[in-house]
Amino acid sequence: MKKINSDDVPGRKSLWQRNLFVLWFGVFMTGVALSEVMPFLSLYIGTLGRFNRNELSFYSGAVFAISFLVTAIVSPIWGKIADRRGRKIMLLRAAFGMSIILFLMGNVTNVWELFILRALQGAMGGFISNANALIATQTPKQHAGKALGIIVTGMTAGNLIGPLFGGALSSIFSYRTAFHITGIILFVVFLLTLFLVKEDTHALTVTIKNSSDSQKTLWQALPNKTFILGLFVTTMLVQTVNTSINPIISLFVQELLHNANNTTFIAGIVAAMPGIATVLAAPPFGRIGDQIGTERMIKIGFMIAIIGFVPTAFISSITLLMLFRFIVGISDATMLPAIQTLISKNSPSEMTSRMFSYNQSFYSLGSVIGPMAGALIASFFDYRGIFIFSAIIIVINYILFNFVIARAKQKNNSSLEQ
Repeated sequence: MKKINSDDVPGRKSLWQRNLFVLWFGVFMTGVALSEVMPFLSLYIGTLGRFNRNELSFYSGAVFAISFLVTAIVSPIWGKIADRRGRKIMLLRAAFGMSIILFLMGNVTNVWELFILRALQGAMGGFISNANALIATQTPKQHAGKALGIIVTGMTAGNLIGPLFGGALSSIFSYRTAFHITGIILFVVFLLTLFLVKEDTHALTVTIKNSSDSQKTLWQALPNKTFILGLFVTTMLVQTVNTSINPIISLFVQELLHNANNTTFIAGIVAAMPGIATVLAAPPFGRIGDQIGTERMIKIGFMIAIIGFVPTAFISSITLLMLFRFIVGISDATMLPAIQTLISKNSPSEMTSRMFSYNQSFYSLGSVIGPMAGALIASFFDYRGIFIFSAIIIVINYILFNFVIARAKQKNNSSLEQ
């Protein structure tokens, strides 16, 4: 009997493509919601009380970081529930919760209310990890790399556009209106997900049945635990080096431009270069990864990252800074979708959401560790030391990845990309 390709089933192809389109927009807006506050957060906090410079810096850092810290803690919990109850319901929960919380941020009267709402924003997270899980489990295998690559561009594009979006809204309207408009848009994401995203009910039934086992039993049955943990750490370290430059990017640009008047504008372009590169490169690299193997793509990404970081420590031109930051974005496009593809291929369906949620937790930890490490390194070794530090972390990451790959293959005596 001829085997039927799932992509040939009537309506199946259009179904996964529609899911991908809707969830890309949802992931994009989630990225916007997480990053739009960067241009005006400290200014908004400054309107909520009388703070000196040190107090304003402390509150701004705390309010910004708390969302990522809470996300790192709660993501596995939401992932476990998603594996048992379905990914769509978790997408709806995240979109609706974030829409309410973002809207309320425009109504706060003091910094502690904003702090609590930012914490709740982190607690309501999970849209990105569950979007990845739904796409990974309901997209035909031959298109999985491409689809996950496209999803990565949504998050990256959201992070890229977010500061521009937030800055524009706050300039045209007000800080509070910027939160209100973002909350309304996220409610639209909730409605689109509710009516347009479809989850395979048969696959969900099997998942719920299988996930009746305890989490401990499922984890013990996971064939490549060391490998999966290695992928989580790889994600964390990649995000650590990506965000390590954030505290000093404007200052480094100012140094290269010799205190020119357009420092802020040029710094914005420099900050955008990795995101632009990732948006452009992730889909084609996802397709290439499907053909040559995702393990190989990750290793290529490490090499590209080293090429991007090491020379940056010695440049004296703003043009070269933009070029090498663009190269770093290409390395992200090579690695991040490939990591998610390997997580999907090496996780049982009843644990897919949990695995992506754990990965999101490590990603969030990297978002917290990176800026802290960058600021510390800059205080001891100047701005350029951050790029050498990042290159060293990439080398360590490469060695770790090769170790877990070799160990997993030796244990299974088979490919990890089946």
